[in-house]
Amino acid sequence: MPRAPRFDLAYVPQHIIQRGHDGAECFYAPADYRSYLVQLLHASSRWQCLVHAYVLMPNHVHLLVTPSCVGALAHMMQGLGRNYVSYFNSTYHRSGTLWEGRYKSCLVGSDYVLSCQCYIELNPVRSGLVGEPSSYPWSSYACNALGKPDPVVVPHAEFVALGNYREQCMRAYRQLFAADIEPAVLREIRTYIQQQRALGSPAFQERVEAMLGRCAKARPAHRPRKRPEAIGRV
Repeated sequence: MPRAPRFDLAYVPQHIIQRGHDGAECFYAPADYRSYLVQLLHASSRWQCLVHAYVLMPNHVHLLVTPSCVGALAHMMQGLGRNYVSYFNSTYHRSGTLWEGRYKSCLVGSDYVLSCQCYIELNPVRSGLVGEPSSYPWSSYACNALGKPDPVVVPHAEFVALGNYREQCMRAYRQLFAADIEPAVLREIRTYIQQQRALGSPAFQERVEAMLGRCAKARPAHRPRKRPEAIGRV
């Protein structure tokens, strides 16, 4: 059965997640994280994709990226994945795949961009690796919230709109982390990246559907079917 085409539009951000094969680690040492970021910078520049946020976890990666044209993001991810796997296999004297199949992606409407950035940069906190996002060295938080130079990161327009100058934007952005992401928003972000559709307002989803001719809304969750032997049990 052919795979469904991705939701892909020029100048519309996408939330991307790519996991290690069978949950295996894809970063062993600080040099590995640095190598991935170098490759990400090269690939995003080569394919004219703007990276707004990222986090490199031991066994998976989250990115928020705006492509300049349809297909650019796929090319970026292919080049990035190929080059990093080549580095990783050479460094650790291994062969074969590193990633778990295709990366997952979903479109992100402007009203969800900052929530998605916070979700990405809070990943190490939710996972229990650190107590606060500033303590994790392999994310865009230090750039977006604290002003640390990072050649990979290009601020999104929603970030720029937080203030009249850089420090004001960062201060307002840090305030977004003062409260937990609402559970309903967490569920939406996770559902839409899993189903690979279009996360955003109804108006945004209607525009996506009109442009791509496909349903942009996530399917409702279904209760798992009962096993035959369980039917009738309390």
